[in-house]
Amino acid sequence: MELAHGLLLNEEALKLVGDNKRDVFVYEWLRFLHKVLKASQKSDIKEKQEKLVEQLTNQILAGPGPPTRALIGHCLSTLYKIGDSFGIYNSVCKCHDVLKSKDDSPSYLSVRLAAIVVVGILYEHNGRMLGGLFTETVQILVKGLKNAESQTRSETLTALKYLLMGLGSSAAMCHRDIYKVAKHLLGDRSNFVRTSAAECMTELIKEAGFVYSNEFEPLMQQCIRALEGSTYDTRCAVARLIGTFVAGSQRPKPTDANTVDANNMNQEVLSSQHVLVCATQEVGSLMRALSTSALPLVAESQNSIVDPILAVLLYPSNAARLSAAWCLRCIAVALPSQLTLMVDKCIEKLKSLKSSGEAISGYSAAIASLLGAARECPMGIPYEKGKVIFKVAEDMLRAVGQNSRLSIFRTQGGWLMIGSLLTLGSTFARPHLPKLLLLWKTSFPRSMRELDQERQRGDAFSWQLTLESRSGALCAMRSFVAHCSDILTEELTRKLMVPLESALAMMSIIPQIISLYGTHLKAGAAMVRLRLYDILALLPPTSYEGIFNSLLRELVAEFTLTDNQANTTTSLLRSLCHHDDNVLLGTWLKESDQSLIEDQLQGYGGSGSGSIEHDSTTVYLQSYEHNVAPGPLPLGVSVIDAAIALFGLAFPHVAMKHRLQMLNHFDECVKQAAKNAQRQRAVQINIFTALICALKGLAENKRHLGGADVQIAATGLIVTALISTPHLRCAAGEAVGRMTQVTNDNNFPSKTAQLCFEKLKTARDVISRTGHSFALGCLHRYVGGMGSSQHLRMSVGILLALSQDSNSPEVQVWALHALSLIIDAFGPMFRSFVEPALQVVLTLFLQVAPHHIQVHRCLGRCLSALITTIGPEMQVTSASISGIRSSCLTSCAIMSHHSDAQVQAESVGCLQQLHMFAPRHVEVASLVPRLCRYLSSWHLVLRRASVSCLRQLAQKEALEVCQLASSDPKLEDHSKKGVVITDSGLEGALFSLLDREMNSQLSSDIRDTINHILQDLALNHLTFWLTLCKSVLAASSALSKIEHEQQETTDDKDDKDDNDEDTFTGNKEQKKNVLQPRWPTRVFAIDIVRRLISMCHSSSDPAHFDLEIARNIARKETKRDYLVLHLSDLVRMSFMASTDNSVQLKMAGLEALQDVIKYFKEVPEPEFQGSVILEQYQANVGAALRPAFSSSETSAEIIVRACEVCSAWVTSLVVRDLSDLKRVTSLLVSSLDMVSTNDVNPSSESKHSETASTMIKLAVLNAWAKVRYYLSYTQNPTTPQIYIAAMHPDPSIDPTQVVEQNMLTLVQPHLQVLAEHWLAVVKDQAILRLPPEFHSHLPEQGGLMMCWKYLRACLFFISNHKPNLNKYNCSFQGGAFFTLESMVSVRSHYTTVWPAILHASALWLTHVHFAEEDDTKTDDYNLKLHLALGVCVEALCSPRTSDSINVILSCLSTLDALYSSDWTRSKINEDKSTAVELLNVLHRLLLTRDSHTTQQIVLRIAKKIISGAIQFQSKALPEEEDAAGSWEGGEDGSIEAGHSLVFASLEICMCVLVRKMPSVNPTFRTTSHDYQPKRGPLSAADASLVSTALVLLTDVLDLCSPRGCLTILPTILFLLTGVLRESIFIILAVDQHIIYQLSMLIQALRKLMTSHHVKNGSYSKEWIQLLQSSLLTVLDFSADESVAHDPVSMLTSISLFVITAPTEVLDQTQILRKIINFFQNKLSSNDLNVELKCLSLISPIFRHPDPTISSTFIQHLTPCIVAKLKLPHEIPTNQLSVAIECMNVMELLVTLAPNEHRTAVVAMVVPILISCLSDTTSQRSSLHDSALKKLLQIGLSQPDAFKTSLDTVPGFKSRLESAIRRNQEAQQAREKSVAKNTTAAVAKPAQPSIKLKMDFS
Repeated sequence: MELAHGLLLNEEALKLVGDNKRDVFVYEWLRFLHKVLKASQKSDIKEKQEKLVEQLTNQILAGPGPPTRALIGHCLSTLYKIGDSFGIYNSVCKCHDVLKSKDDSPSYLSVRLAAIVVVGILYEHNGRMLGGLFTETVQILVKGLKNAESQTRSETLTALKYLLMGLGSSAAMCHRDIYKVAKHLLGDRSNFVRTSAAECMTELIKEAGFVYSNEFEPLMQQCIRALEGSTYDTRCAVARLIGTFVAGSQRPKPTDANTVDANNMNQEVLSSQHVLVCATQEVGSLMRALSTSALPLVAESQNSIVDPILAVLLYPSNAARLSAAWCLRCIAVALPSQLTLMVDKCIEKLKSLKSSGEAISGYSAAIASLLGAARECPMGIPYEKGKVIFKVAEDMLRAVGQNSRLSIFRTQGGWLMIGSLLTLGSTFARPHLPKLLLLWKTSFPRSMRELDQERQRGDAFSWQLTLESRSGALCAMRSFVAHCSDILTEELTRKLMVPLESALAMMSIIPQIISLYGTHLKAGAAMVRLRLYDILALLPPTSYEGIFNSLLRELVAEFTLTDNQANTTTSLLRSLCHHDDNVLLGTWLKESDQSLIEDQLQGYGGSGSGSIEHDSTTVYLQSYEHNVAPGPLPLGVSVIDAAIALFGLAFPHVAMKHRLQMLNHFDECVKQAAKNAQRQRAVQINIFTALICALKGLAENKRHLGGADVQIAATGLIVTALISTPHLRCAAGEAVGRMTQVTNDNNFPSKTAQLCFEKLKTARDVISRTGHSFALGCLHRYVGGMGSSQHLRMSVGILLALSQDSNSPEVQVWALHALSLIIDAFGPMFRSFVEPALQVVLTLFLQVAPHHIQVHRCLGRCLSALITTIGPEMQVTSASISGIRSSCLTSCAIMSHHSDAQVQAESVGCLQQLHMFAPRHVEVASLVPRLCRYLSSWHLVLRRASVSCLRQLAQKEALEVCQLASSDPKLEDHSKKGVVITDSGLEGALFSLLDREMNSQLSSDIRDTINHILQDLALNHLTFWLTLCKSVLAASSALSKIEHEQQETTDDKDDKDDNDEDTFTGNKEQKKNVLQPRWPTRVFAIDIVRRLISMCHSSSDPAHFDLEIARNIARKETKRDYLVLHLSDLVRMSFMASTDNSVQLKMAGLEALQDVIKYFKEVPEPEFQGSVILEQYQANVGAALRPAFSSSETSAEIIVRACEVCSAWVTSLVVRDLSDLKRVTSLLVSSLDMVSTNDVNPSSESKHSETASTMIKLAVLNAWAKVRYYLSYTQNPTTPQIYIAAMHPDPSIDPTQVVEQNMLTLVQPHLQVLAEHWLAVVKDQAILRLPPEFHSHLPEQGGLMMCWKYLRACLFFISNHKPNLNKYNCSFQGGAFFTLESMVSVRSHYTTVWPAILHASALWLTHVHFAEEDDTKTDDYNLKLHLALGVCVEALCSPRTSDSINVILSCLSTLDALYSSDWTRSKINEDKSTAVELLNVLHRLLLTRDSHTTQQIVLRIAKKIISGAIQFQSKALPEEEDAAGSWEGGEDGSIEAGHSLVFASLEICMCVLVRKMPSVNPTFRTTSHDYQPKRGPLSAADASLVSTALVLLTDVLDLCSPRGCLTILPTILFLLTGVLRESIFIILAVDQHIIYQLSMLIQALRKLMTSHHVKNGSYSKEWIQLLQSSLLTVLDFSADESVAHDPVSMLTSISLFVITAPTEVLDQTQILRKIINFFQNKLSSNDLNVELKCLSLISPIFRHPDPTISSTFIQHLTPCIVAKLKLPHEIPTNQLSVAIECMNVMELLVTLAPNEHRTAVVAMVVPILISCLSDTTSQRSSLHDSALKKLLQIGLSQPDAFKTSLDTVPGFKSRLESAIRRNQEAQQAREKSVAKNTTAAVAKPAQPSIKLKMDFS
């Protein structure tokens, strides 16, 4: 198609194109031409204009298709606009000639239509140029309507509409002629002609004033007639005409008599029940939309809307009463705080007006609806209210027989209230279950005998009352089964089946009763059946298998209309059919803005006939979305629906023979109804709906339909429906597809497909073709591509042929729809058929008339399926794919210019798919402006499609999308619905759209689109986004103020200012119609603000939270923007939101304020040292929080959130002044009153339920707990000194920070009260974590000791059997802050707050309570300690996946705090099993948690446990040998796992060491011979953990007896040597934390080697052997040269053994030899550090107290040292430090030498030292000075031996004297220099340290 892209038509190329592609070629040329012409100048086309006009005119005469006609007209119009316009007359005249032609042949029709379309478009865009021709044109067009067929009539009216649009008032002389034909054609037989006439008339009445004066009534009558039998598009067009017409007819009128008449008329209208129903439903919908913003409408007593609604409850009409009840439910859902108040008011009214039947009915319905609202409100109602309501309902039922006039009302009202109460769940139902069972039992006959007796007695009224009572009882049972399933046991189900079986048995006598007492009982009987079917549908079918026969008989009779003379049809058919079939069923109308009206125009299943009076239970059972009032269907339809639904559930459990009988019976029923076509159609619809439901049930239960006979019967039933009405054809096709899922015949798909093929080949009627083609599509849809691939070619061929049947658009629709199903089913397997299918689709797009809308919609679906089939292959550049892609784009272009919104939406969807698969081939520059124009469409489907596409585009190309949306000049013309893109861009337009759209899916897509744009662009456009959000939040006067301030920035005050546009609103005219943002939009705006803060925090730029950096960068780069520069806006927006009337907006505002505090609390203020930037906003924060604590109307969730924000603000340290702190903390102090009341059961006046009350109290206590925790750990996380200061005010304790001191001053008075409440919360948490079977054994209010005992009994590690709790059997009523009824609902609230509260209470116990050490309170101490420990350990033992790491940390911190107390440690060690349990729990935490913080706290707790145990045992047990049996290990050394504190401690140490150093594990070492672990330095956190574990490893020895120590010593030594082995395989340049780890290891080894067990113990020999083994192990791996290690660490470790270990450890030649060899090796090392370390460690070895060991080392190591000083003058400079260290060792040898050998040693040493002296000053001065110093020291200490050594060698003495002389001279020179410098410093005056900046002289 590239040859078609030219300014002139390539006629040569056109001749070469095949006939089937010629139309596509021309259309592609016209598309390209139109695009080029719009971008061309007059000079560009001047030379070719004449040729272009000729070619375009020739195309008119060629009779093009509908899309081509319009494109020809647009090209000619644009051509004459840009180029010379003189030829336009000729073009119009040529069109006139075509229209005047007498040729009536079908081939000439397309030419005539093309001429009409072109004329209309030319007049639309160039009307002013054709002013002289329009009269002739109108005459020709009007004259052509006389004998024109429907398509010509439609196009002519459209051309006249365009003519009126182009000429405006200039065509006044032709208005009457046009009016006549348009008015006449409004009643045309073709609906699309009516549509065109309505559109033409709409345009006409804008200019034709005569219509309003003379033709108002006739035109309105004609419009009404046009609506008869109309389609959706016709109805929309006529509705716009009527709306425009009526709006234009309105003129200002006098307001004297007319006003009085109007008022009188309004009074009359208000008396109508229908007006009351509509009014109450609208009020309810408005209240739900306004939500908590509507509080003033209810709270103000004078203007409250509740009282008028309550008055309607007394209206005689039941519909009005139920509508008022529903309205009250809406008010309660919108305003949960008013729920309890309205319930109380209704109960009071019900009691006071109990003698009025209307009052009983109305107020019972109101109470029921309010209970339904309680299910939607998170906090619900107080449980006591439920008991009161049940008592009222029970009294009403018991008083039924007292007054026959009120019996019906009392029966209905009583059961209605009970049924609604049961929907609140088992908590409300459980207390009343015995009474309920009795009421249900007494409502039905208990046997067949009683049933027979009932039949023989009674009258019409008694039977009416009986039916009402039983239907009410069944409805209550349904509520119980549906909402109390947790207490519905098998036994209870069996009890319920007794009245249900009785109700079913009663159905058999109902016809006799009705015949005896009148047909008015039919409604009551039908209601009983409806309730029975509903409840049975909720029970498992196995529970009523015994009554299957009678039940199925009733069900089949119900939906086959056996006893029903009315032709009632079910409403379930459309919902059971596939959603994709909406194009055939018309269900797509539900996705339109007019769905409420359109639904009433449908003809099946009582569509649109729903009304609240049909079923009173809907006021509490159903919850409707989109703020739509409930509309239960008529009773007859509802019963059939329920019967069909139950039939579908029961059918899979029916025997095969009964299935066959029912299918045959269905066939007989259809045949019997054949005499009445309407009744037969109704029976068929019901039967097929039941059949589909049954097939669906079989598939869900994975069961087969049955044998061949059952399958044949079902197939025969289905085949007959394939040639019936459209709805039945759809049902039959759906049944065919579902049959393939449940049949056990593998050949069924093939047989069915073959049957369809034969029918489609032979049949010529439309019905047969459509039905079988759809059946073929459904067959493939359910079987799938793999299961029916053998039929693909035949299916596609037949359907493509049918889709081209231009004589029957209906066949085309069904064939194309079936084809789209096949394409979707086969997916990539359809690839070989894509080209022919796409060619057919494109051809049909170009040929099918636009008024065949369904064909175009199906073509769009086929195109979408084909694009999906190609998928990512669409971006390939091959010739075939390029052709496919071009065809797809062309088809999308054709659809985009169609007049139908559904087709346009399909176009957008296809382009969206193309953009996903081949983004660079979709022209986004033209797509985005079109999508933005669609945002103002009248049609919901088009708006949804455009927003969905924008959402996808914004994910990848957000910046480009926003730029394109703001740069389209055409958007100004598309503002019908107020969506205008102004300076706020696409983002602002989407925000405004949020306030207008009611569709939830569309609103969600809009939010997603904004979020995608925000994610990509926000960080670079912070000012824009924050200003946009601020304008949305400033909803009323604030917004006007912002606009006013922005307008005042200019000095011009002339008229020119009226045209200026504000930043976020349009021009002055548009502002009048601007909607103020609603609360959901404002909540979304504040959520965006929070996202902005989070995004800035997650970014890598620190300037967002540093004011100084941000200002410096902003000065240099003006385009840079940072969040900290907008802090005032953030605080202001948070303040505006948190002080709004809407609770949701308040919540969002407080959350935003909390984020601001969290992220900006540490941002410094650069202008004031020591201050933070948030200090200046203290007043704003306080003002935002104060209303939440001061107002009595504040909701519970607001109080909870305000407490969190208040605690965050207090602990942020922003508020520092004592007075400011007092104002903030006073809010928390005031909230303590709500806790101190301690009202678990709210009073009757309380508006909060028990759950809400508990939530508030927990939130307050949690806020205080966070403040306590912060104060405890502000200074030192390990030493809570400030907390101690708070608990014990002492002048000697002076906190270092003023802020903390001020906080402590304000908080300290409340600590005692808080501590009591905290412990109560901990106790409640303990109770809530108990299994339900323990609750019945708890005391009435749950004692602390009882909680601890039961909690410990629940822990799996205590015992393997349940404790005996019978002796504790008490009446448990609840905890401190919850009741027994609220246990389930409050559990989540406790889960959130208990960790922080537990930690705070533990701190108080540790540092205050236990510190008192009052012996009289020992029992109280024990209870509280065990309670805290129990809750902690239980949470740590059974962690839930929902628990965050903070819960674990809080529990561990609690244990850490508790073990900080000496009293706690001593008390727990009285029972060693408790400490063992805790260590086991800690060990499991180490195994399951990877957090370093968790592991550190675990080790810290373990260390405290061990130290406490050591301390306790040291005091309690003597250390003598005869007490060894009382220590761990005893006399036999056995350490029992699970009962040993030592074993548990070793497990923890082993776990830490193995996790950080895996090769320490012996299993790892034995199973991984070939694996060499990657060795390297540990992180600082890991090294700290290892160090702590090493210390703990040796501490456990203090808990063991001597024999027990010997038992664990090998393990400890193994681990220590293993850690040492791993620690030395590291990089030499270790970090400080590695050095610390090594030092801890050395200390641990030293502790072992210096233990008293080694020296004086009874097992010292064994200790010596184990230490020798460890030393040999260290020596062995130190000698391993295959792996590099740190020699310095090895030297330290080995020298530790030599120096510290007992002498016996080294008393082996092998060990000594290895050690000496190791030191000799290191002395000869080339590493300076190694040599120095070795020499430094040799000195203490030489000093070893055992002369045998020291002499051995001296003998073997001294030669190596002397060798290093053999040639001192050749020692390198970098080795001088080694030489000096060698001199130190030589000097040590002199000191250590015995007297008898000292002279010889001095004689050896002195010559070496003298040889190190230098004759001149050089770089070796350090060596010289050190040698001289050593010589002088030896000379002073050993004068005789020194002199003797000097005399032995000549020259030594003179050399030494010379060195001494030079040393003295150098010393004197240094002293003189120092004295000189001192004198000069004294003479020079000192300069001031501070220089003045100003000269004051």
